[in-house]
Parts: sequence; structure tokens; C-alpha cells
Amino acid sequence: MVFYERASGSRMHAAYVRPGGVHQDLPPELVDDIYAFCDPFLEVCDDIEGLLTDNRIFKQRNVDIGAVSQKDAWDWGFTGVMIRSTGAAWDLRKSQPYECYDELEFDVPIGKNGDCYDRYLIRMEEMRQSIRLMKQCCERLTETPGPVTVDNHKMVPPKRAQMKGSMEALIHHFKLYTEGYHVPPGEAYAAVEAPKGEFGVYLVSDGTNKPYRCRSARPASSIWRRSNSCARAHAGRCLRRPGFDRRCLWRGRPVTHCAVAKCA
Repeated sequence: MVFYERASGSRMHAAYVRPGGVHQDLPPELVDDIYAFCDPFLEVCDDIEGLLTDNRIFKQRNVDIGAVSQKDAWDWGFTGVMIRSTGAAWDLRKSQPYECYDELEFDVPIGKNGDCYDRYLIRMEEMRQSIRLMKQCCERLTETPGPVTVDNHKMVPPKRAQMKGSMEALIHHFKLYTEGYHVPPGEAYAAVEAPKGEFGVYLVSDGTNKPYRCRSARPASSIWRRSNSCARAHAGRCLRRPGFDRRCLWRGRPVTHCAVAKCA
């Protein structure tokens, strides 16, 4: 969040990424600080794994909990770590590369059991792969700097200095901020690999400066639809275990309570 604020000036709702590029270039000091952050963070990951990965209590509360088969994951439309925990190597950065991901080297960790413990292991490895990506990006920004916006003033506003000496630039600025830009009629769908999975946006244009229709596909939607049946299946296994305390389900307590406090 500190790096995000230093780049955009805002911690949460930043307007840094814009049509045609980004608002401004990153300061060199920020790129150096990001690179310096990488190796110490890997040491933190090692400490976390040393504390949790082979911890008996942690494994009792995660192994075979929330397990999903690969068939169910595909049928329910899971993406991200949910589908990768079942053994499917599905990552949009590899399967449908965008931006510069096809020029970067990184691995896609996968599991085999589809349970919470596999998802934890994948998340730990994903953090290491993220550091690997960050190092490569910092090196590219340092060695081969380039423009941060496209040279098209019908999409990107001209600089203030240009407007003071060019009538054309002033007209572009006026029309862009009063009317916006017109998108050709048609429809498009674009998706990125977000932290929780595939995040997509579907747009329909009628040729005006406002979208005719805009819908977003969030990765958590399919997961929440499956959570009820997944929890019921786990509760059924708990009820058949010897020594299970049925008071876990008393007064509407969530069925995951027994997984955490009793049956694990």
C-alpha cells in the first residue's frame, strides 16, 4: 500500500491506470525501493512457512477441509487458486497472456487435493513468484525505460505546456473533458488474473461516448455459489465421525465451526 500511494498519491481508489497508459511515470527512487523490498520479503515467507506448513494443529484444520474435485471446479466456473488447487494449471497470464506477461518468466503452482491446505501452499508459492515478477519488472524499468502514455490526444489529454502554444492541443483537451471519446459500435470482453481469480469486464458500445452495457464478472461469485454445498458435504462427514459434538450445529452456528474446534 505504501508503494501504491507513492506511485498514485492514493492508497485505495487511485486513478493511476487510465485509458492509453498511466497518469505519470514512476520515480526512480520508488523502483529502487521496490527492488530492495523483494529479498527481505522472501525471508518473511520462509518464516511463515516454518511456522505453519508442518504445524500439526494448522494441518488438522486445513487438510481435507473445503475439498473440491477438479470436475466440480470446472462445472462451477472456478478460477484462480480454487481451480489450480485441484491440479488444473489455469492462469490467464500463461493461457491468455496480456500486457508483458509473455515476456516474463514465472511458474504457475498447482495442487492436487483441492482442499484448504493445498490452497495455502499455492498462495505461499504465488507470493514467491510475485517477487520473481517484481524483480524482472524493476530491471526492465531501469534498463529500458519508455513512454507511459500513447501519443494520441483523442484518448490522452495533451500536456499543459502544449496547450499554451497549440490551438489543436487546446481543442483536443476541451473535447476530451467535455465529450469524452467515442468507441466504435460492438462488444468486447477482457479479463485479467486478479488475486482471487479471473476478473472480467463485458462492454457493449452503441457508438456513443457512453457504454450501452457494462457488466463485470467477479471471481468470488462462483465460489460463494458452491460454498453451501461444500459446507454441507463437510458437515455430513463430521456427523459420521465418532465423538462428534452435535452442539456445533446448535443455534445456527456455521458448520465450519466443527471443522475448526471439534472434528479437526
